[in-house]
Amino acid sequence: MTRLSVNINKIATIRNARGGNLPDVTKAALDIERFGAEGITVHPRPDERHIRYSDVREIRPLLKTEFNIEGNPIPSFIDLVSEVVPDQVTLVPDAPDAITSNAGWDTLRHREFLTEVIARFKAQGIRTSVFVDPVPEMVAGAKACGADRVELYTAAYAEQYSAGAEKAIAPYLAAAKEARRVGLGLNAGHDLNLENLAFFIRTIPWTDEVSIGHALISDALYMGLEATVKAYLSKVKINA
Repeated sequence: MTRLSVNINKIATIRNARGGNLPDVTKAALDIERFGAEGITVHPRPDERHIRYSDVREIRPLLKTEFNIEGNPIPSFIDLVSEVVPDQVTLVPDAPDAITSNAGWDTLRHREFLTEVIARFKAQGIRTSVFVDPVPEMVAGAKACGADRVELYTAAYAEQYSAGAEKAIAPYLAAAKEARRVGLGLNAGHDLNLENLAFFIRTIPWTDEVSIGHALISDALYMGLEATVKAYLSKVKINA
């Protein structure tokens, strides 16, 4: 059954806009967990414009559900992950100045680097996922690097959904079938929302996890955080 992991970066963005500790990011993470989410995702960037490395260290020992840290495996990120030992690390090839993640790994071109990084994390018992575009060759490449899972970058699906759901999901279904064929777990994330989420899960029911932040936190401004988490859970559990 698909699990919902909530990315709390945007909560940290609001806090950082004014300084201080309002909203309290750690409390928000624990509340989201209490409201039924099955994981918490953070994406610390070098400039700490939202989640800070100190947040990661504070949150880790308090969570009862899965903790997923995603980011570009630069040396400081690798050291942080190795220190806190999350349940899952998701490797994302974003540049330091990227506003948000905007592409998956070329797992063929970067095979040697990814293999080395993945081996280090797996030696610590950390499940490792590689962020990829919906291209079967990139999925197979992630398997060759030693990954446990891939996370499909779903921005294109979200952008094209309103023009035709079947066409929008076609490359994702092909990539998901390749992941299943080669024995990789399957995650998905980026721009998934209450409108397009259920169709994705219904079409690819072997999706292990979706990571959702921006849309969920935006919806919470109107619906409230608890009601929003439950609304997303209802879409994720569509096949239950």
